[in-house]
Amino acid sequence: MKSFFQFLSENTATQQAARLGLQGDGHGGWYDKNGEFVAKTEKGRLKFYNKRQRVGKQDPPQTDKEKNLSTSTSAPAAGQDPASQQQAPAPEQPATQQAPAQEGPPPVEKTKGTLTVAFGRFNPPTTGHEKLLDTVASNSDEGDYIIVPSRSNDKKKNPLDPDTKVSVMRQMFPQHSERIVNDPQNRTIFDVLKKAHMDGYAGVRIIGGGDRVQEFEKLSSNYNGKLYQFDNLEVLSAGDRDPDGDDVSGMSASKQRKAAAEGDFASFRKGVPSTLNNKQARELYNNLRAAMQIKEGWNMWEIAPKFDWKNLRENFINENIFKVGQIVENINTGLVGKIIRRGTNYLICVTEDKIMFKSWIRDVSESVTNSDAPSGVTADQRLVGTDSYRKYVEKMVPGSEWGKQFINKYRKK
Repeated sequence: MKSFFQFLSENTATQQAARLGLQGDGHGGWYDKNGEFVAKTEKGRLKFYNKRQRVGKQDPPQTDKEKNLSTSTSAPAAGQDPASQQQAPAPEQPATQQAPAQEGPPPVEKTKGTLTVAFGRFNPPTTGHEKLLDTVASNSDEGDYIIVPSRSNDKKKNPLDPDTKVSVMRQMFPQHSERIVNDPQNRTIFDVLKKAHMDGYAGVRIIGGGDRVQEFEKLSSNYNGKLYQFDNLEVLSAGDRDPDGDDVSGMSASKQRKAAAEGDFASFRKGVPSTLNNKQARELYNNLRAAMQIKEGWNMWEIAPKFDWKNLRENFINENIFKVGQIVENINTGLVGKIIRRGTNYLICVTEDKIMFKSWIRDVSESVTNSDAPSGVTADQRLVGTDSYRKYVEKMVPGSEWGKQFINKYRKK
């Protein structure tokens, strides 16, 4: 029978860490359940260090027990029986994340290197997005990169449908047109990562705005080894945005939606790249206004919440929006889930697949509409009694778990 250490030495560092209950930081470092640095990846294997070691700080003296634990995983510590080694306890998940019940991703031969990815709303695409796309291309390995627009579609924060959005992006950014993906299966960042895993990539590099890096980093690293498997998984910033800037660093989709809502074409035109002429820019502007269904009495906090944070928060505190039990979508990651807890200015939600995620109230949308959603269920799943059929029917029944909620104005007080 193989010893515990022989078994570990025959597997990748990620697999070893998973069995030991360690959490990775996406850069080769591994931490125990208390958040202490205990090992790092070297030449595809785990190399253990003093359990109390802190990066950038003085390493405290090791005890005799810690010295034994710091030995290589390829051989047992001196004077110690490998079979007596105990596996480290599984780490507790942070409050905002909970691993879904998964047996792990299917094994796939890693025949490709690192895929560089940008996942975002691009609703509408702007000159600011051009900087992001250029950053993705320049950070890719030999031009192996993809741009994945989300499938989100609602009249307030995501007015352009996916097909229109992709078509406009390919016109705006012709140098990246072949890398812009229009795939109905890529609804969330997890869908993109799972596909990269199945395509045989050994690593993934995610590029996002400075305000999105932490969110992507936490989600992607927490589920590496559970939903997908990469030897290297990193998240890089495309730079911070300046909301008051007049150049591309200050341009955003929120500003464009605000300009469209206010009927300000001159300001809108500044956010459209020169690759589109005035006629094309005007057409985009008109399409955006039509999709937003601009009417009297519209609210800025619904269309561009970062420009009206006070009213957004006031409506949240008064529970006019984002109530427990409602279904919302994180507009950055594409995750759709039910609200299970309300914080001071954030929500804790859980998806149908039991993936828990945290979202700031400015980054979620109540109006979840997916233009790619099927009108029914597939032929082999129409039998009464199947889960697919039940979920389909529930979505059409007001008051059901995944159906629309309503207020009964005739209910006895």
